[in-house]
Amino acid sequence: MTAPRGQLWGGRFAEAPAAAAAALGRSVDVDVRLWPYDIAGSRAHAGQLHRLGVLDAAALRAILEGLGSVAAELASGAFVFLDDDEDLHGAVERRLLELCGPVAGRLRAGRSRNDQIASDLRLYLRDAIAATAAGVRAVQRALADKAAEVGDCVAPGYTHLQRAQPVTLAHALLAHAWALDRDVGRLVDGRRRLLAGSTLGAGALAGNTLGTDPGAYAAALGFTGVAANSMDAVADRDFAVEFLAAAALLGVHLSRLGEEIVVFSSVEFGWVRVDDAFSTGSSIMPQKRNPDVAELVRGKTGRLVGDLVALLVTLKGLPLTYNRDLQEDKQPVFDAVDTLALVLPAVAGMVASLRFDRERLAAAAGGGFALATDLAEELVRRGVAFRDAHERVGALVASCEQRGVDLGDLAAEELVAALPDLAGADLGGLVDVGAAVGRRDAVFGPAPDRVAAQLQRLRASLDAPLNGAEEKG
Repeated sequence: MTAPRGQLWGGRFAEAPAAAAAALGRSVDVDVRLWPYDIAGSRAHAGQLHRLGVLDAAALRAILEGLGSVAAELASGAFVFLDDDEDLHGAVERRLLELCGPVAGRLRAGRSRNDQIASDLRLYLRDAIAATAAGVRAVQRALADKAAEVGDCVAPGYTHLQRAQPVTLAHALLAHAWALDRDVGRLVDGRRRLLAGSTLGAGALAGNTLGTDPGAYAAALGFTGVAANSMDAVADRDFAVEFLAAAALLGVHLSRLGEEIVVFSSVEFGWVRVDDAFSTGSSIMPQKRNPDVAELVRGKTGRLVGDLVALLVTLKGLPLTYNRDLQEDKQPVFDAVDTLALVLPAVAGMVASLRFDRERLAAAAGGGFALATDLAEELVRRGVAFRDAHERVGALVASCEQRGVDLGDLAAEELVAALPDLAGADLGGLVDVGAAVGRRDAVFGPAPDRVAAQLQRLRASLDAPLNGAEEKG
């Protein structure tokens, strides 16, 4: 059988693939977005073949000009894909043959679709990770700006979604920003690792006998190093898994932020209002004002987790080196990149739009016996074992619950009567929310001065280069 020009194999077969088999194997609709990287790899390969004498100067010039024309057609949308274009590599070679004639057939020497796609996907993620990290930084900046805006506003802190201890609102907002900072670190670290493993020249699994230089490919394409083993180079998709793992965890962090906005913007809490531009209404209830952006972020996280699982399941049983199962490696990566490109700007805008009810937050911050620990720790300072202090304050809380009052409602005489060791203490300060937050002045604590320093550290981190992640290699 003579292979169609858009198919890169066929000479040893007596008949063409069945229509159903060809349809199953066709991937050009998915991998077409890799075209800039495939063209770049072909240019680098042409240079190597010229160095080795496989292409003379005229052939090199013709192929490079042809690749330029193919790139222009792909960029403009004028490129016409044919039914027998099996994948991007085949489509590019087919079009190059149409433009340059038989000399284009020389370009395939010394390479395989296996090392091509491994290189293309790495280069794609190099740029996609840089864009994703920049999007995360935008959300962090929105959180930092909002933290600066709310200043020393106090708010209730929670464990088990039960009021626990008072914090500053800025401290709570910055907690999300620092989680996102770790996400950026994972993205940048994975990008650095993938750039250290250039694969071109590995061929199908064992390189070639022509003498191509893997280091030259790496330098031409912006890699920092060459894969250590040609078989691993072809089989490796760790870099894609690392990205998807980072993307999934990033989604979880965004979902956690979204969940808090959904809960705290409800009428039952009423602590924050999402701007109209990031809310929607109901098709039946005219009064509704729904925080749909926050909810959609939670929903999209399921896709990101699913993308990671999909690739892991694809990889789990594959022997070395390349297997056609790896045709399924690109869709999860593309889906995660696209999902985050939608989610991150929306989250940044939503955060910037938030308006907090400071009075309501302040009133809630001291409620629910949130200052009980402060009383117990003051007893400790006065020589009482914490075990005993815990029991005594717990008994006082139970008594207050029976009476329908909070600790701040008790007169000084009542506090001392219940906890005699507090005699002579600044009882007003002990049950004052602002003072309580100020006492929590450990380096990572919610005291206003500490939060101001924390915000300064975060802004310095946001202003620093992402260790080269902004560059395209």
